[in-house]
Amino acid sequence: MAISKVVTGSAAACSGVQSGMTLMLGGFGLCGIPECSIVELVRLEVNDLTCISNNAGVDDFGLGLLLQKRQIRKMISSYVGENYEFESQMLSGELEVDLIPQGSLAERCRAGGAGIPAFYTPAGFGTEVAEGKEVREFNGKPHILESALTADFAFVKAWKGDTAGNLVYKATARNFNPMMAMAGKITIAEVEELVPEGTLNPNEIHTPGIFVQRIFQGQGYEKRIEQRTVRPRQTESNA
Repeated sequence: MAISKVVTGSAAACSGVQSGMTLMLGGFGLCGIPECSIVELVRLEVNDLTCISNNAGVDDFGLGLLLQKRQIRKMISSYVGENYEFESQMLSGELEVDLIPQGSLAERCRAGGAGIPAFYTPAGFGTEVAEGKEVREFNGKPHILESALTADFAFVKAWKGDTAGNLVYKATARNFNPMMAMAGKITIAEVEELVPEGTLNPNEIHTPGIFVQRIFQGQGYEKRIEQRTVRPRQTESNA
């Protein structure tokens, strides 16, 4: 018998999210972020949140919306340079921040989903990242011990998904969404296109439905670009 994990929208999907929880939010920059779920979290007015996300959005979009409302207590991130609100709150001491090398952040999320409690990596040795962490030498090179990351809820955004929760991401959206989908106690997936179970080619599925508890089709995606850079069109005069 087919099992449908479809919920009616972001409000139903976010049911159970409470203040003080730890949340994972997928995406890379502003690509593949769970836009609809973030807007719903703002509406719910949950606060004192710990958010694990590669980026912190921009001032008026993505996680920047939660930062504006002072709903985030701690950010666990890698690249946060596009958000002045984030910078202001961090420098004032209002926001607790744990900056992690990007590869280490991705692997800590993947390890959490795979049930691996910790691992050794050379990334960050000799820097502030290594302070207070165990160090061991492998093949003559020092490594620091990094713990896995998990969350009460993981929010991911996929290009396509089926009613059983199987997900297909597009391009750069695969950078953090797949591993975070595995690491949430409850994983909520929002998709651009929701199709019946059995429609997706099994060989093209990136996240199996076993990792997803709720799925819904989002609406009105903006898909912003952090820094839009273009070059002049080549014409006969400048060819």
